[in-house]
Amino acid sequence: MLIFHTQDPQWMADAYVVAKEWGGPALWIDCNGAHDDLHAFVAENDLTIEGVILTHHHVDHIYGLDEVLEQYGVDVAASARTIELIGEDGHFTGEIAHTLAEDGAFELAGLQVQAIPTSGHAGGHLSFLVEGTDVFTGDVLFKGTVGGTRAPGHTDLADLQASLGRLLDLDDAVVVHPGHTLATTIGAERAANPFVRYFRGEDASLDEPVTAWGNPATLLVWGPDYDGGHKALVRWADGSEDIVGGSKVERG
Repeated sequence: MLIFHTQDPQWMADAYVVAKEWGGPALWIDCNGAHDDLHAFVAENDLTIEGVILTHHHVDHIYGLDEVLEQYGVDVAASARTIELIGEDGHFTGEIAHTLAEDGAFELAGLQVQAIPTSGHAGGHLSFLVEGTDVFTGDVLFKGTVGGTRAPGHTDLADLQASLGRLLDLDDAVVVHPGHTLATTIGAERAANPFVRYFRGEDASLDEPVTAWGNPATLLVWGPDYDGGHKALVRWADGSEDIVGGSKVERG
């Protein structure tokens, strides 16, 4: 299987082209505006883009979508909730022609794709397991960290934990292609991701009093973020919990 991606310099977001073989049909996953090298990869390998699928609605994952659809004359597909959220945000005003079931298999560009419901960071978020070997996780699971639960259109931490559980049910050897920066594997994240380890009951909480978003909170987990900063799991005074950016947390 051929997998090629670019990362845009502003958001560090990834967009992917996936194909079973050279000279055949290909699938485009998410858009980041940094598409020149993807277009070159398609041309150099004599690929035919047959469709675009979206993990979620955030602008850093749909930027330049209209240009891709126009260039290749194809349709785009997303979950029903993602379609609603894109309509509300107004970052893309074209038609999303196909609605993807949040837990269903389909074939596109000669590839077997399993949609995995992975809400939490965003409602209607989907991850895509392709050919049983590679999973495209959008903004749910990254190398060494996980997605936040305070972004526009988010749901809650319980959803994010359930989503991570579905991904962690995959085989250790499955390669994770996240929505930002570097690839990893399910096994590597199960073994070393501090948030995953905490959710699985393998590591204790820090229980450190902090201020987060200007409010008193308890820091449970402190870990890396994909951009070189940090991410935190905090518990608020009302007992609810969120994954937030480390820059929003003031530690003593």
